[in-house]
Amino acid sequence: MKPRKIPLRKCVACNEMKPKKSLIRIVRSPEGDVSIDLTGKKSGRGAYLCGQESCFKLAHRNRALDRALKSPVGAEVYEQLARDFLAVEVDFIAERDREEDADE
Repeated sequence: MKPRKIPLRKCVACNEMKPKKSLIRIVRSPEGDVSIDLTGKKSGRGAYLCGQESCFKLAHRNRALDRALKSPVGAEVYEQLARDFLAVEVDFIAERDREEDADE
């Protein structure tokens, strides 16, 4: 049996290729709303960030999300994403660690 291929995505801030499950997806919906998508299944244009606060700050400073989502992301949206990102970061890292332990 062939080993299963692991999908890779690039973090828009640090430009590192990582497994899709180890990244957090930011999505711009068809209506133009920008939000965090932990399921990875929301419709719209997506951009991926490492689960680290430093990468989020770098993406904000470099306007990487604007380029990746192909639309301007306002300051209030960045503030909302920062609050959401910090709230989600701990849960995301814990879930990722549990999945890694299950794989071993």
